[in-house]
Amino acid sequence: MMRQSGILSSAEARFHSGLAAARGAVASHWSAVFTLALILIAGLAVLDDYGVSTDEAYQRWLATANLAHVRGEPNALPSDQSRFYGVAFEAPILLAERALAIEDKRGVWLSRHLLTHLFFLIGGLFAYLLAKRLFGNRVIALFAMLLFLLHPRLYAHSFFNSKDIPFLAMFMIALFLTHRALRRDGPASFALLGVGVGILLNLRIMGVILLAAIPAMQTLAVVSRHGREEKKRVLVSTGAFALSAALTIYVLLSYFWPDPVERSIEYWTTLSSHPAVFTQLFMGVDYRTTDFPAAYVPVWISITSPPFALLLGLIGTAYILATAAKSPLSALRSATPQFGLLLAGCIAMPVSAVMFFDVNVYTGWRQLYFLWAPLSLLGIFGLQWMVSLFGRTRLRKLAYVGAAAGIAAVVVSMGLIHPNQQIFFNFSVDRVTPELLKTQYAMEYWMHPARQALERFSDEAHRLTDGEPAVTGRGRGGVVRRNREILPTAARERISRYLGVDSFTLDEFGAQSELPTRDVKVYENTVLTVQMRPDLRAVYERVASKNPGLRSAFDVHYDKGMVTLVKEPCVEADASLDGRFTLDFFPHRNEDLRLASDRSKGFESVGFQFAMHGAAFDGKCVASAPAPRYSIALIRVMQRAPQIKSILWEGEFRADSAYQDLYDRIKSEEPAARAAFDVYGSGGSLVYVKEPCALSDLERPFFLHVIPNDVGDLPEERRGFGFENFGFASFLRHGAIFDGKCIASVLLPEYEIAGVRTGQTAEDGAMSWSAGFSMNVESYRAVRRDAVLREPVARNVFDIHLTNGDLVYVKEPCDSRDTEARFFLHVVADRSDDLPEGQRSIEFDNLDFDFFLNGATFDGKCVALVPLPKYAVAGVRTGQLAQDGGNLWSAGFSLNVESYRAAYAAMAESDPLARGLFDVRLADGDLTYLKTPCVAADAQARFFLHVVPERISDLPSERRAAGFDNLDFDFSLRGAIFDGKCLARVPLPAYPARSARTGQYGDEGEVWGVEFTFAE
Repeated sequence: MMRQSGILSSAEARFHSGLAAARGAVASHWSAVFTLALILIAGLAVLDDYGVSTDEAYQRWLATANLAHVRGEPNALPSDQSRFYGVAFEAPILLAERALAIEDKRGVWLSRHLLTHLFFLIGGLFAYLLAKRLFGNRVIALFAMLLFLLHPRLYAHSFFNSKDIPFLAMFMIALFLTHRALRRDGPASFALLGVGVGILLNLRIMGVILLAAIPAMQTLAVVSRHGREEKKRVLVSTGAFALSAALTIYVLLSYFWPDPVERSIEYWTTLSSHPAVFTQLFMGVDYRTTDFPAAYVPVWISITSPPFALLLGLIGTAYILATAAKSPLSALRSATPQFGLLLAGCIAMPVSAVMFFDVNVYTGWRQLYFLWAPLSLLGIFGLQWMVSLFGRTRLRKLAYVGAAAGIAAVVVSMGLIHPNQQIFFNFSVDRVTPELLKTQYAMEYWMHPARQALERFSDEAHRLTDGEPAVTGRGRGGVVRRNREILPTAARERISRYLGVDSFTLDEFGAQSELPTRDVKVYENTVLTVQMRPDLRAVYERVASKNPGLRSAFDVHYDKGMVTLVKEPCVEADASLDGRFTLDFFPHRNEDLRLASDRSKGFESVGFQFAMHGAAFDGKCVASAPAPRYSIALIRVMQRAPQIKSILWEGEFRADSAYQDLYDRIKSEEPAARAAFDVYGSGGSLVYVKEPCALSDLERPFFLHVIPNDVGDLPEERRGFGFENFGFASFLRHGAIFDGKCIASVLLPEYEIAGVRTGQTAEDGAMSWSAGFSMNVESYRAVRRDAVLREPVARNVFDIHLTNGDLVYVKEPCDSRDTEARFFLHVVADRSDDLPEGQRSIEFDNLDFDFFLNGATFDGKCVALVPLPKYAVAGVRTGQLAQDGGNLWSAGFSLNVESYRAAYAAMAESDPLARGLFDVRLADGDLTYLKTPCVAADAQARFFLHVVPERISDLPSERRAAGFDNLDFDFSLRGAIFDGKCLARVPLPAYPARSARTGQYGDEGEVWGVEFTFAE
């Protein structure tokens, strides 16, 4: 009894001793415990903001498969490379889920998110402990934890990425165990390190970095040790590490159990080069995932990490390398510099492998997220070095305040894009221009923002009551369904009650028109679109009266960018609901295929199950799936039987039939414009047709300028141009080639359209061809009827009429060729102050225009209408310009002839200053030119007028060297012809003038000229 009491007393004493030690540890590290608790509370607060990612369901299933394999179930493991994927993290959280009897899917996903985040926080705790060991400074150690945990991308991933985040956290733990083993230098500590590295290798093959680094460091230790016993201890420790690592790998990966040697070789050869190679966007270019440029990883890390942390990391790396260069042997033997070199090596090895070998990386740098563990620790080396420079001065505190401000800035940037921190980019890239960033970099792989879109649908579900079970696009239906599962109960019930359980599609090819859609945007870039599924009854009614492209077990239609399968009579059982349909899309141009693997085989496949894409109603089975947006030449359809995967039926058909129908509908119509392509206006669209036609006709980009009736309908940034630009580079994204014809259809905006100009541009930017036409011809018919009732103010190639303050140009007979050349229109104001400030130096308003913007061609007539400015107009000169800039024709006229009659009456009796072909007089500060009798030919030659001032300094600076002011002018802009008289008026400069020389000059030189002085 006494002995038992003694044992109890001893156990009780140990318990109280351990409890006291724990209390002491908490007390001594209260700041770290408090900070970690705050981060945990914040994580719990936002836990329910994150959706279910692309890979989560598969990762959970992989744990199920491995546990089944352990129980001895045959063929439980997958047959592809994922049979090697370890479940050292997935299996425990699955077992925890089962132990807690979590059956509700929302609880399943939230529990996974919580446990993944907790493990991430544990990694942060070990960052603190490791930094404390390295530097013995709690403040520095606290910053190590914060730098590790507060990376925006990693923080978001810590909830829904159970692949890369556990590996990152375990890498930090393994680094801690490495430092501990190197300091203690004993077999037990190295055996524990071997267990950590074995777990690391189970999670990802990149754990080989430490598996190779530890023996390398131990080899250096053997070389540097002198005593035999010391060398023996190092060798024993290394053996303990290797044995425990091998045993851990073997125990945790059940696939190894039957034949560990052969399957280890298979493991290394398979996972050292990931077999899934595809293309991905990087810096605006699509690269194969094994062919990224050398800068791929450095660029991704530099643009998606907090700049403050990166700067510290660079400083720390520079400090470590400088220390090693200064004293290599000392650095290798001293624990802290030696560990710093290990951290630098952990970064250099994988980055170099990606830069110089065909290592398969993709979706940013997520496979290398573990680099943040050594990189954040190197940042602490940098911070420690900076703090040490200041000694015990006040600047030391200032360094800490600066570091705290850097951390605070990161927290603010995370809050601004919450809960989409996985798409964080720093200020080194353009985050301001809408929809630009996604054209430069792959932005969203994980799809968890689908939850945010579904929450918006849930909030408005009572107004969207016409939905039906979902059509899901490109295998993403599971993502949408699982994100519905994680929604709170009330939101799920609203969706189920009003919209149906599976009422959405997440379509990688882009949203279909006329369906309720919710976008998720980050930095004004649309990163994900969730859309209501189409009403299958309406889809059936639209295609039922049309001939299908394919008749087989199902009739297959291709219409409005959708592939629709119809079977009638039919019941659900006839649709083989457990089977799988496959659509193979063959494009006109192979380069339109997005994936390299698809380009090699020449088509893109989309698979779906009827249960997710279709519905049975009224004795019919109908399914509908979106097609890619590029031009499709051929569609192959097949249905496979459930389980055995054999083909039940298959067939193929030309997808050009939709464009053939369009061609048949418009070919009897008169085109709105004829050029290299005939252009038709049809049903709110422009239709381009060319026959005969070849692919080479489509290589140059097309421009399309749409002019609204009301410029207010344009986006604000386009109003200054007067038209909206809908140009397109790929004709085949809007059309097809068949039977030697090219045809495309481009949807026009919904506002009222005045005119359209379209064509193709050549390599030098010039127009290859162009065509313009009015979309409102009737208004121009009315303008012409009103204008021709009046005598034109000028006659030339076009008659020009003045109607209600507008100039109206009329030519008949006429066709579109007469309007191709650009029109010039120069307007002179009665008062120069009325001119826009930029036009006063040339003394007229430049209102040049293209006919297509202001006119229409109809019934063999060409009519254009141009509003004149609101100010009082003295005269106009107009015409058309040749390609070389010369005049094809021109006409000038006064719009205020009565003022010239009055001027003539006032000055007719005065003596001229000079007599030439024209008499030159001075009247009210204007120089006047008069010829009588006179005809229009007398005024065609341009007038020159050179005025010499009293003081040269009065001249504009650019004219002082010449000694006179050049006021040359065209009569049409400064004069009028009336009653057989020609009279022009030119305002003289405000400064005192001494003399002048004036006259006319033509192609052959001076026609006439006179000189005179001004009376004082």
